[in-house]
Amino acid sequence: MSDGEYEYIVVGSGAGGGPLAANLATRGARVLLIEAGSDPETYHYQVPCFHAFASEERGMSWDFFVHHYDTNEARDWKYRPDKGGIFYPRAGTLGGCTAHNAMITIVAHDSDWNRIATMTGDPSWQADRMRPYFDKVRQWLDVNTVDPRMGLEDPEIVQTVVDAALRGGCLGVLDRIFSKRKLEFDPNVPANIGAEGLTTKVPLATTAKGRRNGTREHIRRVGKAHPDTFTVRMNTLVTRVLFDDAHRAVGVECLEGPHLYRADPESESSAAALPRHYRCTKEVILAGGAFNTPQLLMLSGIGPKEHLEAMNIRCRVDRPGVGANLQDRYEVSVVSEMKRNFSILSGATFKAPVDGAAVDPCFRQWKLDGSGVYASNGTVAAVITKSEAAHADPDLFIFGLPGNFRGYYPGYSEDVERAHNFFTWAIIKAHTNNTNGTVRLRSNDPRQPPDVNFRYFDESNDPRGEDLDAVVAGVEIVRQMNARNGEIARELFPGDGVRGRARIAEWIENNAWGHHASCSCRIGREDDPLAVVDSRFRVIGTSGLRIVDASVFPRIPGFFIVAPIYMISEKATDVITQGG
Repeated sequence: MSDGEYEYIVVGSGAGGGPLAANLATRGARVLLIEAGSDPETYHYQVPCFHAFASEERGMSWDFFVHHYDTNEARDWKYRPDKGGIFYPRAGTLGGCTAHNAMITIVAHDSDWNRIATMTGDPSWQADRMRPYFDKVRQWLDVNTVDPRMGLEDPEIVQTVVDAALRGGCLGVLDRIFSKRKLEFDPNVPANIGAEGLTTKVPLATTAKGRRNGTREHIRRVGKAHPDTFTVRMNTLVTRVLFDDAHRAVGVECLEGPHLYRADPESESSAAALPRHYRCTKEVILAGGAFNTPQLLMLSGIGPKEHLEAMNIRCRVDRPGVGANLQDRYEVSVVSEMKRNFSILSGATFKAPVDGAAVDPCFRQWKLDGSGVYASNGTVAAVITKSEAAHADPDLFIFGLPGNFRGYYPGYSEDVERAHNFFTWAIIKAHTNNTNGTVRLRSNDPRQPPDVNFRYFDESNDPRGEDLDAVVAGVEIVRQMNARNGEIARELFPGDGVRGRARIAEWIENNAWGHHASCSCRIGREDDPLAVVDSRFRVIGTSGLRIVDASVFPRIPGFFIVAPIYMISEKATDVITQGG
């Protein structure tokens, strides 16, 4: 297919762009999907339990270093002064961040969709009309649950997860859960959306053979079935959207070559870049995610006029909302040292075999039939609950995993599973109030990553500190559970020295992180000066240009971002093919 024969150009192959491009091609459209990375097929990618290693795999990782605060960033031990920020793993590869995520696939709450319907006046976003899109996702993505036997065969995990939780009390939180008998429930069943509960069956997107399955596999299947309509260009960095004089997107400007983007740890070894242009007859669709989509818009002259002019970029469309409203979840973890090793991890090295090395028994089992501990993402149970009983929806997702996970920093993947006698309860605060983050250009060089600042807690626009109070409640819930667990030797993180709500709050401010960046090109009415796209994903002030990725959400949805992105990708398919 020649450059002039494309109808649609989709930029970015992650959870938004990959399925959308594949769906459009399946429906007969001539589609070019452009991905800046390549598609290394290593065991780190294939083995679900190796997802942490996948996030630091040099062949497909993009290492962003972001700001949590404007000032006193060194309060966080994860801050790297040599990098000017805190490690935020992203992926530059076919499938985007679905190539390294932990595969937890949980739908958003109904209130998330209904809010969009209300603020846009578009009833197609109502929860009852969005829910069928998850069924469409299931047509190409297997969404299974963690096999509870993976953890429950281990007596220490039984004690850690189930017994301690059942007897924990937790300030009435678990009493609410168990009085409603929400045990072993599937949070994706419509009747359970928005419910509190304890489950050892956390939904994961994996294949029946225990291997990672996601956007990459869907793209490959469709490409094989529709070579006449579907073209994928990898190792191609889009640098600018091309417009005609009427602000209609007509194509993209690119640089062709591997490892061109400087967030790529291999970027110093990149060869000379080859300039390219691709044109389309219908639309350009951006799906680069919460960091790269606003960057590409601003490089193309769409964004806050004053900022663009400071970067020596001519402002084509003044949209102050581009790169504003950046949001994330707050996360912390409570790590305990156990009195003995977990028996289920016996022999596990959490490493792929190399030439001449012995194959550990867990890898051998995974290789044989796709079963065992390596077929899981490591999560053995989750508590879904509210930080305050008065909340309309649960806002805490607390999940347990054997290992030592304290957030993201260079080399974190090597530390997570290094010892076999650590247990982590990771706490995710959903429905955060803070919308004060920004994505801004550092320069007009498209290879330079943008400046990303989330402005946590005391720099947020959450004046009552409700986000911080909720995370404190999450730590207290975990400690209530752990207090009943006789298998714990001691708490390592935050440690016994961090007691009382004030000390816990200070510790959270200094240690929290996130990994679901979103909302930086938010949806809204056309007369909303801070909106970037309308309810049909169209970039306001242009034609022939849409955005379909995590950046379009006005508020961060649900607990995990990937399922809502998959769902809007399916919705966008309908909107576009129906001529909207």
